Amino acid sequence: MKITVVGAGYVGLSNAVLLAQHNDVWVLDVDAARIEAVNERRSPIVDPELEEHLRRPELSLQATRDARAAYADASYVVVATPTNYDPETDRFDTSTVERVTKAALAANPAATVVIKSTVPVGYTNTLRERHPAASILFSPEFLREGRALHDNLHPSRIVVGSDTEPGRLFAKLLLQGAVEEDVPVLFTGSTEAEAIKLFANTYLALRVAYFNELDTYAATHGLATRQIIEGVGLDPRIGGHYNNPSFGYGGYCLPKDTRQLQANYRDVPQNLISAIVDANTTRKDFIADDVLRRNPKVVGIHRLTMKAGSDNFRESAVQGVMKRIKAKGVKVVVFEPELDQKRFFGSKVIKDLDTFKAKADVIIANRRTDALDDVADKVYTRDVYGRD
Repeated sequence: MKITVVGAGYVGLSNAVLLAQHNDVWVLDVDAARIEAVNERRSPIVDPELEEHLRRPELSLQATRDARAAYADASYVVVATPTNYDPETDRFDTSTVERVTKAALAANPAATVVIKSTVPVGYTNTLRERHPAASILFSPEFLREGRALHDNLHPSRIVVGSDTEPGRLFAKLLLQGAVEEDVPVLFTGSTEAEAIKLFANTYLALRVAYFNELDTYAATHGLATRQIIEGVGLDPRIGGHYNNPSFGYGGYCLPKDTRQLQANYRDVPQNLISAIVDANTTRKDFIADDVLRRNPKVVGIHRLTMKAGSDNFRESAVQGVMKRIKAKGVKVVVFEPELDQKRFFGSKVIKDLDTFKAKADVIIANRRTDALDDVADKVYTRDVYGRD
C-alpha cells in the first residue's frame, strides 16, 4: 500500500518510518534540506531511534517535493504540517492542513486524508463539510520530542476519530508497525478525538504547573522541594512520575494546545484551564525574580532547548526567563551548541563552554548537567531529579 506523509517534522517523520516497515511510504515536504536528509537516510531532527531506524535497508521510504508524484495512487495521505497558535485569531492556524487536504483530494479524490496535526475541537467536521465526498479522519498523536519514534513503536494508545472501514484499517496499519502488543485502540467521533488530544496535553501542562508551584512555595519558604514531592507522590493516586520542577512547560505542543483549549472554552464556564495557562507565566516571573535576587551582572543561559535530547527551541521556558531578565537591564550571554548565529535576541552566543562559565556570574540551567559541576556555585536550577 502506498501512503503519503506530508511534513517531515517529528510527527510526520516518525509516522513515516513506522508505516514504511510494511508499506511504500512517500514523505512530502517543502524543505529541500529535509528531503535530502531523508533520502540519504539521515534524520533531520534529533531522535536517536529515528536515526537508527532510517538506516535499516528494509524500509520502503522516499522523500520528495513533487506533490503530484507523492499524491498519485496513495491510499492514505497523512497530514502532519504545523498548526501554530495565532494569538490574533485566538486559535490554531490550520491553513497548512487546509491547503494540503485540498491539494491531495484534487490530485487523488480516492485517498483517505488522515489529519495528524493538532487542530481545534470541531475542525475535522468543518473540513468534511468543505469536502463532502471525501474520506477525512483525525487521529491524534501522543509523542514526546526526542522520543517520537519510540512513542510510535510503543504507543500508550491509538485513537482514531472515525469508526469506519478506512479508520479501522488505519488503526491496523499503526498497530502493524508497533512493537508493543495489546495496545488499547479507541474509535471515537472526530470531535471527541480532537478533544482527547487537547485535554491530554492540558492535563500534562497542569501537572507540570502543579509541581512547579509546589517548588515555588518550597523555595520561598526555604523548604526541601524533593521531600515534599516524594511525600505527595507516594499516594498511588498521584504517583512519582512527571513531577520534576522546571522553569515552566514549553516546546511546540503544550503552550499552544493549552491556549487552544482555553479558546474552545469561550462559551463554557471554567476556571482551571485559564489557571493552567496563567500559571506558566507566573512561574517564569518567579524564576526571573529569584535569579535577579542574586544581583548578577551577567547571567548565562546554558542551553535553550526545551528539554534534554531535543534540538527544539520553540517556546522553551528558559527563553521567557531570559527575556524577563534582559528587560531588567541585566546582561545575558548564551551557550547553545545548536545555534549557528553569533547573537540570540540581542544576546551574545558563546561557543566555548569554559569562556561561557567564566563570563557569567549566575548560570541558568533548566536541567542539571555534569558539564557544569566545576561551577556548581554559579548554577541556578530548579531541577530536583536530574531528568525531564
